[in-house]
Amino acid sequence: MNSFFQVLLYLLLLLPVIAAADHGISIDGTLKYPPDFKHFAYTSPDAVKGGQLVLHDLGSFDKMNPFTLKGEPPLGLNIFVFETLAVPSLDEPFAEYGLIAKDIQLADDKKSVTFTINEQARFSDGTSVTVEDVAYSLATLKSEKAHPFYQIYLQDITGSEILDTQRIRFNFAQPNRELHMIAAQLPVLNKSFFEKFGFDPLSGKQAMQAPIGSGPYRVSAVNSGKSITYTRNPDYWAQDHPTRKHMFNFDTITVKYFKDQIVSVEAFKAGEFDFMSVNIAKQWQRDLQGRRFTSGELIRKHFLHKNNAGMQGFVFNTRRDFFANPQVRQAIGLALDFEWTNKTLFFDQYTRCNSYFSNSFLAATGIPEGDELALLEPHRAQLPAAVFTTPLQPPTTTPPSSLRGNLRQAKNILQQAGWSLKDGVLRDTKAQPLAFEILLVSPSFERVMAPFVRNLEKLGIKATYRTIDAALYGERVKNFDFDMVVTSFGQSQSPGNEQRDYWSSVSAERKGARNLAGVSNPVIDELVDKIVYARTQEELILASHALDRVLWHGYYVVPNWYLAAHRLAYSNKFSQPKNLPLYYNPYQFLNTWWIKPVAN
Repeated sequence: MNSFFQVLLYLLLLLPVIAAADHGISIDGTLKYPPDFKHFAYTSPDAVKGGQLVLHDLGSFDKMNPFTLKGEPPLGLNIFVFETLAVPSLDEPFAEYGLIAKDIQLADDKKSVTFTINEQARFSDGTSVTVEDVAYSLATLKSEKAHPFYQIYLQDITGSEILDTQRIRFNFAQPNRELHMIAAQLPVLNKSFFEKFGFDPLSGKQAMQAPIGSGPYRVSAVNSGKSITYTRNPDYWAQDHPTRKHMFNFDTITVKYFKDQIVSVEAFKAGEFDFMSVNIAKQWQRDLQGRRFTSGELIRKHFLHKNNAGMQGFVFNTRRDFFANPQVRQAIGLALDFEWTNKTLFFDQYTRCNSYFSNSFLAATGIPEGDELALLEPHRAQLPAAVFTTPLQPPTTTPPSSLRGNLRQAKNILQQAGWSLKDGVLRDTKAQPLAFEILLVSPSFERVMAPFVRNLEKLGIKATYRTIDAALYGERVKNFDFDMVVTSFGQSQSPGNEQRDYWSSVSAERKGARNLAGVSNPVIDELVDKIVYARTQEELILASHALDRVLWHGYYVVPNWYLAAHRLAYSNKFSQPKNLPLYYNPYQFLNTWWIKPVAN
């Protein structure tokens, strides 16, 4: 054989085997929408462009780069200005369709994915989106310059190779059934813009420089820390793309900033903005009332969803010595009377979280058996016995249980852990009192904390709560500078790399990570890897169940509650598609709305 062809054959054999190009990708290989689909089923051909949408957010903002740790960006940059290689379908549990990438090719060995960039893709300044922009985006977001979330989430993408002017390949450290989907979620940055102005958003005059993205809107006005306005780009490259058709219909979108949720509710009722997602039961039941609701000018409505509810809870910062013992955390959890709270404060609107994957088939039930037990068995000596013997069940005060009984149990647990009551104060063997602060960002949560703190007082625990400014709260949480906070750990129908950010030892001390509890446990690390590298749906479910049990019996949070619907209040000037999506957040839904045409 000719030596040239021998070399060529050798080089071809070194290349990863590439499957046929696809317009979309999913975990299980199935897609709802064919290559020639016109628009998503949860959008409407009746949608018309025009009008103004006014939104709100809490606190303030001091930067225009949403991809870094320091500072606070305004609401909307990730939604309206920046775009990703592919976008999720909101009526499939784990599917994405190409946007900036018109074709997606996953190698047969699952060790790489190749994206073909849509030649029509343009940034808002009219320049083409190039493979160099994509390569720059990956390298930058994986670097120390970016928020730690991206470094953790993208860690198994080892790098990129530009194949030609339209194609770029991402290489993987090892096969991972969702890694090609994670790769497709990469935000694409304008390399020229960031090289000119720098990636550090807080450096001098560039802090408020409006970024250039490829999305449907451009930043048109900024009132530093108070408001931001986005204007629809009339030359938006993807306005007729099937993943964008009949969406992003408002001509302008303005986000106004308010001090807290109580002030914002009154502002909404006064007509200062058009839409709000309500996460406080009292506001929904009592505060969103009045003439404008009665007249129909304002509407409040539940919109059902099928989202995995995950876990909301009072999070213990286990970096604090007094929270290092899981028995102490377990005892404190017994002081929350959910049933009383739900009935008295929440108007019986909520269901208690009973899993880190609440409202999902991924939630562990019963006790571990079969393959799940086999997964946990090698770690039996390192795990609490309850992992193997006790189903996941939050404390209850429903008869025959009672708050008094729960507090009595808590007292016994604390005594076993070396704490004793002296002159009404719970102290350890060194006579140090058990005292901690609950940091809040909304004053509306104070009424929830008041009875919880009173119950803790009965145990001799001195707990206090304090509401602080949203910007300061954000900084303290990023730096793990708190004893306890209220937060939620959102979950998808197919958990994966984000679990590292939530629970891994690597993320426990990485500022800005979502491992607020400071979980650092080799068994949990291994179970997280089992989820990340699951080869089948069955393996994913088993690993999720096992992780659920270990987290639950580690008592890292005091479980809260969830609602299987979005509570939305909005102006009656909007129209909506007839078909609801299934897996969505309120802003994703809002992106399909439009202003009702004015009758002649």
